[in-house]
Amino acid sequence: MEKNIFVIRHCKATGQSADAPLTEEGFEQAADLLDFFKDKKIDRIVSSPYLRAIQTIEPVANDRYLEIETDNRLIERELSTIFMPDWMDKLEATFYDLELKYEGGESSYEAMNRIVEVVNEMLATNLHNQILVAHGGVISLLLKHYNNDFSYEEWKRMSNPDVFLLKIKGNNITYRRIWEK
Repeated sequence: MEKNIFVIRHCKATGQSADAPLTEEGFEQAADLLDFFKDKKIDRIVSSPYLRAIQTIEPVANDRYLEIETDNRLIERELSTIFMPDWMDKLEATFYDLELKYEGGESSYEAMNRIVEVVNEMLATNLHNQILVAHGGVISLLLKHYNNDFSYEEWKRMSNPDVFLLKIKGNNITYRRIWEK
């Protein structure tokens, strides 16, 4: 039987810290997501514990009377703990060398493995329609896992929010972008 995982990048936020809330526009986007999901069956919601991720999906969770399960493996990837003025170039390099790791940071491969682990656990349930809420960097690595052609340029084209649908039929997993705002 077919399973679906809606992968959501959080709405616009005031910053990058774990406790950064959504902006006013971000809260409006969260309301738009509620409208987007009105006609879709949802069995479960798993989210990054960061405030902006939780606030992104709260309207849907409240509307469906669903608990938001948080999972620390869905936090954003830490590229490095030191300031790198050329961080965009450094990030781009990690799309080509998945083992590349900067001081105090996490390699693409490490971040990819933790989000893929969450998805695999979601797939092991009997639930057919689930939502996963996370961050652009780690989501891009999830998508790269399923299609190695997902690139730095595609990461740059992602929006806040963004929604991708992972469709699972047997052992075949495909994805497509379904948010068109």
